[in-house]
Amino acid sequence: MTTANPTIFNQPDVRKTGLAQSGLVQAKWTHAILDEVQRNLAANLPDLAPAKLERLRELMIDAVPDCIVEGYEPIVEGLKLPDPDDRHVLAAAIKANAQVIVTSNLRDFPVETLATWGVDAKSPDDFVLDQIDFDDRVVWACVQQIADSRTRPPQTIYDVLDALERAGLVEAVAALRS
Repeated sequence: MTTANPTIFNQPDVRKTGLAQSGLVQAKWTHAILDEVQRNLAANLPDLAPAKLERLRELMIDAVPDCIVEGYEPIVEGLKLPDPDDRHVLAAAIKANAQVIVTSNLRDFPVETLATWGVDAKSPDDFVLDQIDFDDRVVWACVQQIADSRTRPPQTIYDVLDALERAGLVEAVAALRS
């Protein structure tokens, strides 16, 4: 199972729900994480209408059955992380029995702290690389699904790969292109 930190929820990271829909991973979020996603996107994209942000939240929940983690709150206070505001992410990972937290903010999730709970933190790029190593056909199918869903304007697989690369999945895209 994978718990994702909201700082990584740019467009390609949201698309990783395709990996969850494929059964390759089990994506998990909390309502608090989704609240952070909405706040961060609103701050970074001020022209984005609040209704679109709410629709994104609904799509993320609807796209991945059983993605919402509940009952993690009592765990939060007992956790120590460099940024106390990130404790809810680790608490959700513990509650969900997640193996990985996907985050661009690795410095706030120390290896030794997470190891206590049997959790690892990975960057989005490393996470997708792991999925490619595990089953590249499933990842390719997800990329194809993204391309097929883009009709205004139409996009090819190469357009999707370019977008993923621009979003920071540099090594993963290089692996897919090789």
